[in-house]
Amino acid sequence: MSNDTPMISRRGFGQLSLAAAAAAAAVTPALAAEKGEPIKIGILHSLSGTMAISETTLKDVMLMLIAEQNKKGGVLGRPLEAVVVDPASNWPLFAEKARELLSVDKVAAVFGCWTSVSRKSVLPVFEELNGILFYPVQYEGQECSRNVFYTGAAPNQQAIPAVDYLLSADGGSATRFVLAGTDYVYPRTTNQILQAYLGTKGIKPADIMVNYTPFGQSDWQGIVSQIKAFGSAGKKTAVVSTVNGDANVPFYKELGNQGIKSTDIPVMAFSVGEEELAGIDTKPLVGQLAAWNYFESIKTPANKAFIKQWHAFTKKPKRTTNDPMEAHYIGFNMWVQAVQKAGTIDHDTVIDTLIGIKQPNLTGGVATMLPNHHITKPVYIGEIQDNGQFNVVWKTPDLVPGKAWSPYVAETRNLIGDWRKPIDCGNYDTVAKRCVGTKHG
Repeated sequence: MSNDTPMISRRGFGQLSLAAAAAAAAVTPALAAEKGEPIKIGILHSLSGTMAISETTLKDVMLMLIAEQNKKGGVLGRPLEAVVVDPASNWPLFAEKARELLSVDKVAAVFGCWTSVSRKSVLPVFEELNGILFYPVQYEGQECSRNVFYTGAAPNQQAIPAVDYLLSADGGSATRFVLAGTDYVYPRTTNQILQAYLGTKGIKPADIMVNYTPFGQSDWQGIVSQIKAFGSAGKKTAVVSTVNGDANVPFYKELGNQGIKSTDIPVMAFSVGEEELAGIDTKPLVGQLAAWNYFESIKTPANKAFIKQWHAFTKKPKRTTNDPMEAHYIGFNMWVQAVQKAGTIDHDTVIDTLIGIKQPNLTGGVATMLPNHHITKPVYIGEIQDNGQFNVVWKTPDLVPGKAWSPYVAETRNLIGDWRKPIDCGNYDTVAKRCVGTKHG
């Protein structure tokens, strides 16, 4: 077996030839005899359908990380084996595939999902079967499960700082906002939080336009015309975009077609990174914005080494990296640390051990797994460049601890998550001093 290729089993899609499968079967017993039975790692990302544009890269980076760990001797003296499935951008299928990974494949942990609707679909399965899910994408918060580790950004680590930037003089001092999103839980809940937050900043409801479109939306002419008209009222207008998946390609093309420049109406994207820009002519979009916790263009020794490793693994020297890839890098290495520290892959023990684990990120800081199963992250605002990269124009001075529950929503302003004893609860009311959800144990 090549040193560059992790052990892989695939269920649900036909990317492994019979010859390759036979070869894998031939070497697996030898590895097992030499190093112990493989530890299986589930990879639950869409490799087809509307979300494949974003998720295929996350499957690939997990294979790279697993291969690299196997070069180091695996974990606990055992090789890691990737079990890759394709839920095909089909939200109920995510739950079915998650159940197979946990109950049939007996994986030690799962790295997967992109959209919040896919995460919401698998959540009951992970809680029922006591599995471990590492979720690597920015999300809307308002959730704190003992079985999920949220390595992407919570709203206070992306959405709130992004709006603060747009409100500031550096960001153009916007007083009118378009909240444009794909029609599912992440954009709707994020926009609920942002509408409440903008209200605290003096922005009136009449100065907020909200628009939702289906997954895969291809005709943006009318919507972009509405945005253009909304921005022509004599007030500085900005767009906050939670448009997801391949719909971003025609959305940004239409912005260019209608001559909307960043100096006129800046667009702040939460779901557009280097991977999505790779398929777009970025020249008309120069100066448009994105808020993330990582950009490929950030120059640190760790990021330089990661990019070099990625290009060598994929054999594609121009293939980009992005924020959710870094989240998987952090989450995977935290899991490795926790298993090595605990001396076991037992789910309950690993879940408890993960709290407090520290892992250097790729931008020069150190991520810490918090008691609410979120991590500490920097926040960056980047401007799109004509080469498809981002130039960082603003960043937080310190790492920001992720908050599971929004203080701007009345029902959750007093809630915290803390999976340590004696609280051991994902939605603990700090005023009533009691757990208002399911308490563990």
